[in-house]
Amino acid sequence: MDRALYIAMTGAKQVTLQHASVANNLANVNTNGYKAQEDLFRALPVQGDGAKTRAFVVETTPRANFSAGPLQQTGSALDVALRGDGWLAVQGADGQEAYTRLGKLQVSPDGQLQTANGLAVMGDGGPIAVPTDQIVSIGEDGTVSTVLPGQAAVTAAGRLKLVNPPAADLARGGDGLFRLRSGEPAPADANVRLATGVLEGSNVNPAKSLVNMIELSRQFDLQMRVIRTVDENDRTSNKLLTV
Repeated sequence: MDRALYIAMTGAKQVTLQHASVANNLANVNTNGYKAQEDLFRALPVQGDGAKTRAFVVETTPRANFSAGPLQQTGSALDVALRGDGWLAVQGADGQEAYTRLGKLQVSPDGQLQTANGLAVMGDGGPIAVPTDQIVSIGEDGTVSTVLPGQAAVTAAGRLKLVNPPAADLARGGDGLFRLRSGEPAPADANVRLATGVLEGSNVNPAKSLVNMIELSRQFDLQMRVIRTVDENDRTSNKLLTV
């Protein structure tokens, strides 16, 4: 009974957390470049001087599903998607380098190349700036070029920093951006390539996530049923002992 109570109690808590994670995935089903979060759980015996029968359900390190999302044609010269593995380096709100698959770029009024949510896009030497009166294009190797309207002379404004660190070294932050667990910036990878005029969609599977939501609701009901059963058994045991 003791083991059942502890596992059911912590299991219900973790199912609630996982339910919130799946709901967040569903909320981002239309977010370009979003990577679905996956949660794993395991039973862990309680260490200490108490009864050895106690066990908790604990969450292992949450991980992201790094599979590529579908490509969506936009025709915009500033929309880019990564071909295969790789990440686009940006400057997070904290000033530190972070990584995203969201390639919807824009030029700010002061000439800074930014993501759609206003984060500065990093180049090999820092944030990239471009003239506001020129046409901007991006090559498959990340080279940013500018040209005056009606002119033929092309000027290189910089090159996007494209990286490809091991997936196991990346952790998602509260802002949705990924960073190396070590806290250090990842080195640029010249092998990463871009597709222009397209955006990568979210890799969340809506149908699978909805089914998962139903399964989690049933698991929560089962955990609560176990807790009620254990409580009823305890009450029955107490009555027998007092007779």
